[in-house]
Amino acid sequence: MAKRREDQKARALRESRTLNPRPEVVSDERFASSEFFDARDMVQVKYEMVRRVEVDGVPVARAAAAFGLSRQTFYQAAAALAEGGPAALVPGKPGPKGPRKLTAEVIDHLEELLATDPARRPGELAERIEQRFGIRVHPRSVERALERRRTEFEEGPKSGP
Repeated sequence: MAKRREDQKARALRESRTLNPRPEVVSDERFASSEFFDARDMVQVKYEMVRRVEVDGVPVARAAAAFGLSRQTFYQAAAALAEGGPAALVPGKPGPKGPRKLTAEVIDHLEELLATDPARRPGELAERIEQRFGIRVHPRSVERALERRRTEFEEGPKSGP
């Protein structure tokens, strides 16, 4: 039964992208002597590494080595903790964080074109983008980008956290 729980935890850690790929290199004594500390949990490993330095006064190089991480990782983790607490140690979603092709500048140009002739079709707008910016986009992407802009305008700017 204990094996099944371990597998569930490993699955949950993997899904949250917090599974330590090398738990066997964590040599800190707390992780070796307590079931509470789990070397597979990268968030816990990083948190405890920073705590070891800041609370216990262990030198950065020694703490990083004991947790199987680099000094650079220590400094990144310490900065993340200072900025956003333990939740900041959870990695963000991978992938693009915003539009790559249909940037605000491109959409502004599209709106200018539509202001002079509202009957322009998405295919023509896509051609104009390619002519002006050298960017190839699908006409449906043009439609979606313009719709997002209209929705944002109608709803107003999103408030940040």
